[in-house]
Amino acid sequence: MRFRLFILAVLAAGFFSSQTAHAQYHYSVRHYNRQGRPYYRGPLHVTLGGGTGLYNGDLGNSPGDNFFGPAISAGILYRLTPHLHLGSEFSYLKLGARDKAKERGLAFSSTNGLGTLFLRFDLLPDESIFASSVTEAPTFQVFVQGGAGLLLFDPRSYLGTTSPGDKTVYLAPERNDYPYLAGVAPVGGGFSVRLTDQLRANVEANYYFTTTDQLDDISVKLGGASRGNDGFGTVMLKLDYSLE
Repeated sequence: MRFRLFILAVLAAGFFSSQTAHAQYHYSVRHYNRQGRPYYRGPLHVTLGGGTGLYNGDLGNSPGDNFFGPAISAGILYRLTPHLHLGSEFSYLKLGARDKAKERGLAFSSTNGLGTLFLRFDLLPDESIFASSVTEAPTFQVFVQGGAGLLLFDPRSYLGTTSPGDKTVYLAPERNDYPYLAGVAPVGGGFSVRLTDQLRANVEANYYFTTTDQLDDISVKLGGASRGNDGFGTVMLKLDYSLE
């Protein structure tokens, strides 16, 4: 139920923000950079992506110990200045890993819903946004980004070295209120390639700092050996479509 409410809230926020941004674009409001050159903030962009996640916590951070699960995302992106964009995104991903300490033999699998708000900064100029410009958008763009958000996670820990199956016996959870809500702070970057006038392909990597040490449901089980909050990363290929 909490997953459903979380998803509905994020989608509703994205819908209303997109309507506001799209309406603003159709009024063709001009804005000016520091040199006084007029530019347009619109149009609104929608994104859809897929990839995988990488866990980093008390069990380790080796790619060889990760059970790579799917990660999908949907979001919107709107220009604020010639280089700065405001974005909102919802993602669903599965994380899992085996213990780097073979003698403990721990493992976990987790289902996660993620909602973020972020700022993206383009490193290369885009002359196409300026009034009276006949220049096309750059074929290649590089960007960095960062923001904040919420993570709704539902982990299950067990003894084993492989991904869980139908016969997996799970350990008692460390909390009795999973799925649990935690804060996240994503930082990352990537590059994009223009495919058509309205479509771009992005390769993007982000790392998410979290406010929890129980992303893997393994903190108390270590008896005080926990080394801090857990985190995770994502690597995605995204399609970015301009609505105008």
